Amino acid sequence: MIQVTILRDRDKTIRGIEMDGHAGYGEYGQDIVCAAVSALALNMANSVEQFTDDPFQGSAGEEGGKFSFSFPDEISSESQLLMKSLILGLQTIRDEYGAEYINFRYREV
Repeated sequence: MIQVTILRDRDKTIRGIEMDGHAGYGEYGQDIVCAAVSALALNMANSVEQFTDDPFQGSAGEEGGKFSFSFPDEISSESQLLMKSLILGLQTIRDEYGAEYINFRYREV
């Protein structure tokens, strides 16, 4: 299962996201849920880097399916929209394939 932790401040502004684990949908190497989640996450990170001036911290690791991305400073409306788009995409995957593959939780930072 992919554990998604959405990092929000007390004003409910999304400050980052952490993902860990593998969905386990189908055979290893052909897991379309993991592939879709990875594509969305990397596209969001690349989009923030390409289209905004917001500083961020991020890391991704193949082992364990770890991905983390956060904004240490102010966050622009463009980056906030990109984060919301990522979360919407992840929720859509969960709704399509099942909650046994992706779990969400929120943490205040």
